[in-house]
Amino acid sequence: MGTKQVQAYGTESVANPLHQMTINRRAVKPHDVEMEILYCGICHSDLHQIKNDFGGTNFPIVPGHEIVGRVTAVGNHVTKFKVGDLSAVGCIIDSCGHCEYCNDGIEQFCDEGVTFSFNSPDKDLGGSTFGGFSKSYVCHEDYVLKMPAFEDLAAAAPLLCAGITVYSPLKHWQAGPGKKVGILGIGGLGHLAIKIAKAMGAEVTVFTTSPDKVADAKRLGADNAVLSSNPKEMAEYNRKLHFIIDTVSAKHDVNTYLNLLRHDGSVVLVGLPPEPLEIGAFNVVMGRRSFAGSNIGGIAETQEMLDFCFKHNITSESESSLSTM
Repeated sequence: MGTKQVQAYGTESVANPLHQMTINRRAVKPHDVEMEILYCGICHSDLHQIKNDFGGTNFPIVPGHEIVGRVTAVGNHVTKFKVGDLSAVGCIIDSCGHCEYCNDGIEQFCDEGVTFSFNSPDKDLGGSTFGGFSKSYVCHEDYVLKMPAFEDLAAAAPLLCAGITVYSPLKHWQAGPGKKVGILGIGGLGHLAIKIAKAMGAEVTVFTTSPDKVADAKRLGADNAVLSSNPKEMAEYNRKLHFIIDTVSAKHDVNTYLNLLRHDGSVVLVGLPPEPLEIGAFNVVMGRRSFAGSNIGGIAETQEMLDFCFKHNITSESESSLSTM
């Protein structure tokens, strides 16, 4: 198979910082789309992989999975894209395509194992896939997304991971009019969860440990903002919420938030704490509550999320956008 050399930023070990390097991209196959990368978000999981926090990093590594680009070439069997189109690649670039999960459009749970946009076994070139911290990307058209023409494409790039990570559970647990949704944490995931949940029509209450983020929560559209270290404020929400999305990636006491749920409510974890979290039996037994988790979303749902965010003018916050506010 032919290859093309591309400039990228990556590293060969935990001890080395990211630096410019040359990688190989495969030549365009009949169903492939090649794109020039315009923008790529920096996700916290990129940093985890660079530092080998999960113990599964294969070096050398080129991170990046929130990729926005413009199509520069297409294979002769491609029907979904043409040269010049805006395009995007998120976390998933391949799956088996025939297991029950792939058939149901939840490729992230593929029985045979999903191929991620970086640090996954590369089925074509060997070694590992290289991500979006690079000049270009090549991907099968079925895993390439149609990128709406956001006014700020750079601010839209994080939707490819952070956006779908919160959109998918908000949709699955039916956030919408009449639902009281809690959001734990106001970071990359949390601030998008506020915007998306509000656009879905839910009443949104944010819980934060940082007093200075209370105002941020309101500015982002939250109906209520609660300082979780204040017992009096927390007590006001006992048994009030239908659903809580937990974005925290550090050790924390989820039992506190289980007690804020109505009957049949759920706390859904989308953060990745490095240590196990303990659940008190009575906190789930009383009220038939649930503690669950969610992981990104399938290709069709990711496209749905992009279209939803474009319709509602939802993008991530950035230093440049904040400086103009």
